[in-house]
Order: sequence, then C-alpha cells, then structure tokens
Amino acid sequence: GDRRMTLAEVYDYGTKRLEEVGIEYPSIDAFYLLEFAAKINKTKYLLYKDQQVSKANFNQYKELIDKRCTHIPYQYITGFAEFMGLTFEVNPDVLIPRLDTEVLGEEMLKVMGFEADVLDMCTGSGCIGISLKRYRPDIRVTCSDISHKALNVAARNIAHQKLELANETGSMERGVRLVEGDLFEPFDEDEKFDCIVSNPPYVTDSEYEDLMPEVKDHEPKLALTAGAEGLDIYKRLISEAPSYLNDGGYLLLEIGASQGERVKALMEKAGFKDVTVIKDMAELDRVVKGHL
Repeated sequence: GDRRMTLAEVYDYGTKRLEEVGIEYPSIDAFYLLEFAAKINKTKYLLYKDQQVSKANFNQYKELIDKRCTHIPYQYITGFAEFMGLTFEVNPDVLIPRLDTEVLGEEMLKVMGFEADVLDMCTGSGCIGISLKRYRPDIRVTCSDISHKALNVAARNIAHQKLELANETGSMERGVRLVEGDLFEPFDEDEKFDCIVSNPPYVTDSEYEDLMPEVKDHEPKLALTAGAEGLDIYKRLISEAPSYLNDGGYLLLEIGASQGERVKALMEKAGFKDVTVIKDMAELDRVVKGHL
C-alpha cells in the first residue's frame, strides 16, 4: 500500500535488485548509491536506518539502481570516483581510476626529486598526475592523452582539485599542463622530464572479449586495448621515452598481471637500469620501474 519504506528497507531493496541481475558486489554498490541519493554516510545510516524515506528520495534511489542493473559502473552513475584519497570526476570518456593503480602513484612519490618535471602519459581523468601534484606541490606536472574528450575531464579535475590549468597561466608552480596527442608526438625533441609515468592501454584483444560487461560495454575501448599481446603501446612508449628523459630519469608503467617479464625486457633493451617489477595488494605484478 502506501506505507513508506525505512532507510534500511530501501537499502535492502537495492541490494536484492542488484543481486538478482548478478552484480559482483551488490551490497557495496547498493550502499554507495544510497549514500549518493540520500546524501548520507555510514554513521548517519546507522543512526537513521529506521526512519522513513520520502517518495521522492526513494524514486531517485530506484533510478540509480535501475541504471546499475544495466551494468553501468556506479562511478559513471554518480559521476565520481576515488583515487589516492582524492575524489575525481569521471564519465564514459575516461577509464574509472582503479585501486591497483595507486601502487603506481605510491612508487612515483618515492622516486620524484624536489621540483621534478613529471609527465603523466595516457592520463585519462588526470587522476595520477593531479594526485601527485596535490601531494607534492613542488613538482611540475604535464598530463597528456590522445583523447580530446579525456582531457576535458582532466581539465575539470584540475579545477575540482583547486589547481590551475597551466596552459593559460603559464604557471607550472600552481598548475597542471595538458597536452593532446599520440604519445610523444606533440612534444618537442628538446623537451625533457625527470619522471614519466603511464597507465597505458594494455589489455589483449582476446582478454577484451572476456571482460565483465561493466568494463566492456561502458568504459572506453581506446583506453583499454593494445593489440594481440597488449604490448603495442609499451613498445612505442618505452623505445621513445629515453629521448624525453633527463639523465637518470625514471619511467614507471602500470602493466597487466602477465606482462611483467616482457615489459621489463623491453625497458632493459631500451637502456633502462635497475628495472624492477612491483606487485599490488593482490600480489599480482602491477608496476615496472627503471631509470636511465
């Protein structure tokens, strides 16, 4: 009939709906969307879970759950994702930042010298370069991507994180510079960086076919796939990177779990020293780093 549901019942409703369509973590996603719709956090939920929810609020929540049932990632539904403790705007023009990628960010924080010139290549939402600038205001950051639409998202995230777009102001001290183009193509030969970091496309063509619908049907294919072995971008990036690095400069790359040895070999062949493969929290190979 007309009895309004309590917050706890609404949460239960969301969880069950997501469960029915086979969402991987129904209770987590249902709660995340409830937080967003009802503007609450876990503490508030526990305090008010027996209070009734207005029809309008319930309908808003139901709409979010309906979308999630079609396997749209919840970050695209709310428009936000977390990375390295910061919040970033996301939409289907960019990959959703992954927890695994924080390993790449943490390794960068270890190797960047004072006032280092840093290039975040294939930046997408800008999450890596912008996070590094937020935690290390002394460094100078350039973010590049082949996708104009991705760079529009990165520009919004620069503003969202209270930084400036350095392209206009010319100030790399307070801002982040955005560059559009295919890998090193837009950069002058004499431009040098101290550190280059990249989470490039590395999914193989066959792996792509097996991705879960959230990723395959909704995230940008351009940002994911890199040929039969998933190595197409690495081959170009690694061979060209030394020309754009200062002496002793670092290259750090995120990799797929099966690519550690092959990417390490590519880096050694290109003249990088002390090339190491670093694991993520799941003990899978995740980052390769080396220096000139």
